[in-house]
Amino acid sequence: MISENLALVKNRIAEAARRSGRPPESVRLVAVSKGAPADRIKLARSAGAELFGENKVQEARDKIAQLGREDFSWHFIGHLQKNKVKYVFDLFDMIHSVDSLALAGALHAEALKRGTVMPILLQVNVSGEESKFGAAPGELEDLLSGVSRLSGVRVRGLMTIPPYRPDPEASRRHFARLREVRDRLAGLHIENVSLDELSMGMSNDFEIAVEEGATLARVGTAIFGERQETALP
Repeated sequence: MISENLALVKNRIAEAARRSGRPPESVRLVAVSKGAPADRIKLARSAGAELFGENKVQEARDKIAQLGREDFSWHFIGHLQKNKVKYVFDLFDMIHSVDSLALAGALHAEALKRGTVMPILLQVNVSGEESKFGAAPGELEDLLSGVSRLSGVRVRGLMTIPPYRPDPEASRRHFARLREVRDRLAGLHIENVSLDELSMGMSNDFEIAVEEGATLARVGTAIFGERQETALP
């Protein structure tokens, strides 16, 4: 089932990319494996998934201890608390959810200790929902300017999570807004900042996200089925 689901999702991404005038390979699938056990993640990897997204540090630590990093690429897509920063460097290749200079600074400090650089995306709250994490679009220029001075992190793009609506078309304006914000900021040519990546779209609306420019589509339920939530932090 996972193999068939994965093939269908990849095909839907490819078709959406073509509708937007882009080659399918311009969009990478993030198989969101939160709540999925290690054996199902292994099945997805065998079926061709390469990039996996987790949103809880402890859950990811347990899975990655079983599955390793050699044959898997892991991205952190959840809200990251500063007291968990020291763990993410041993687990993840990118953080999608940096939403403050304080968090970027904590990642920078840990990166300096380790002699490395962590690729990050800045999370943007394009909808203005109070329940959502993320910087407001109007705060991004100052945030980017500050983060660009931190040598331990490197901004690669932006991420957003729109309000959930049953109709995926309702997400389109939020995805378009993120792309417009990205395009404006890219025109500023801020040093040490790359804005090539747009992480947006989930199982219910990823095709709309791809049509609006997503380069990283975060899809979980459509691949793994309904997940079992865990209380791990």
